[in-house]
Amino acid sequence: MNTLFIFGMGYSAKVLANRLRNDGWQVNGTGSDGDVDFTDPAAVHAALAGATHILSSVPPDRATGTDPVLAQFADAIRTAPAHWIGYLSSTGVYGDAGGAWVDEAASVGTGRRNARTEADLAWQVWGGQVLGRQVLGRQASGGQALDPRARVFRLPGIYGPGRSALDRVRDGSAKRIDLPDQVFSRVHVDDIAGGVIASFDGAPGVYNLGDDLPCSQNRVIEAACRLLGVDPPPLQSLEEANLSPMARGFYAENRRVANGKAKRLLGWTLRYPDYEAGLAAILAGGN
Repeated sequence: MNTLFIFGMGYSAKVLANRLRNDGWQVNGTGSDGDVDFTDPAAVHAALAGATHILSSVPPDRATGTDPVLAQFADAIRTAPAHWIGYLSSTGVYGDAGGAWVDEAASVGTGRRNARTEADLAWQVWGGQVLGRQVLGRQASGGQALDPRARVFRLPGIYGPGRSALDRVRDGSAKRIDLPDQVFSRVHVDDIAGGVIASFDGAPGVYNLGDDLPCSQNRVIEAACRLLGVDPPPLQSLEEANLSPMARGFYAENRRVANGKAKRLLGWTLRYPDYEAGLAAILAGGN
């Protein structure tokens, strides 16, 4: 039986887990919705020893900047019998591109997420020192992973049932920011699961998993308002919007994420190629 062990059963990982369980896989993991205690090393080691596939969706610790999974279990993962190792990273590693397209060959480590960049690179490199800054520069432009088991998925803004512009419009938290040239990429959570599954039999390496239509956040909010039959919120400046520091950081970067590599090498097909299709499906599903 194929067995996936997931570090961090969060929003995206749970969707993946449910799809695989429906296909007959055994899936175990850590986190509030998992069945293995991350603080119990013996239990984690036992799960890793029996896994054919290993995935981490755990981000770096904000306080220390370190990857908590690698900090505790790097050796166990490196020597595990699993033939597939995956990591859910972020397209934030590319930093600001001034609205230009970025693919997996673009430089990383120039943005505000240096800890994420180090973790992203560390999950690719299992033949040497994986926890230090020594990895920076070795894979600074992405490309083929150094370990043939490794797949790193760089994800833009994630949305799906219970976590979309529809929810923000309904609860009154949706905002339209007056930044006409600002562009973001996004991906439906079901398409993340599809990309990960496609990689099981695909080439190792780094993959951007974003949809086909990068656009401004305003367009997404406006589409959600049309679907719900309400007026869009007024345009505001960044100062008027009174955003959190995290949200302001989101608007500090501007890029379009290319997804061609995953399509070419993995045969990845998007269920929801743009936000219009994704939001309509969420609404049709009652979310």
